[in-house]
Amino acid sequence: MKEFNWNARVYYEDTDAGGVVYHARYLAFYERARTELLRQLGISQHKLLQESIAFVVKKMDISYHFPARLDDLLTINSKVDQIRKASIIFKQTIINENNQVISSADVVIACVDITKMKPCGLPKSLVLEFI
Repeated sequence: MKEFNWNARVYYEDTDAGGVVYHARYLAFYERARTELLRQLGISQHKLLQESIAFVVKKMDISYHFPARLDDLLTINSKVDQIRKASIIFKQTIINENNQVISSADVVIACVDITKMKPCGLPKSLVLEFI
């Protein structure tokens, strides 16, 4: 699986006083979509943490094209662009009900050993899911 779609509704808590999604909330939508992608693959982040493995955002380049608004149903698309030894590069987009891309992001996720707080190799089981 190299591509995954996850739907999210915009709630009041996601918006500013004008009913427009606050810019930082897009980060949460992207994060949740990546987490749900792992869940869909049967990969438990809880289990990985027990093995001292975690994923951290190393870099994110985000663009905002159109505003998302209160009650919008959004589709967050996540594509694995590259897999490296200790990182995954995602291309993600958020699309509204009118099929407009409202935001896009390139995200570099690093795999770290949380006992050392240093990069470590991606779990082989995860790599096999993306090949």
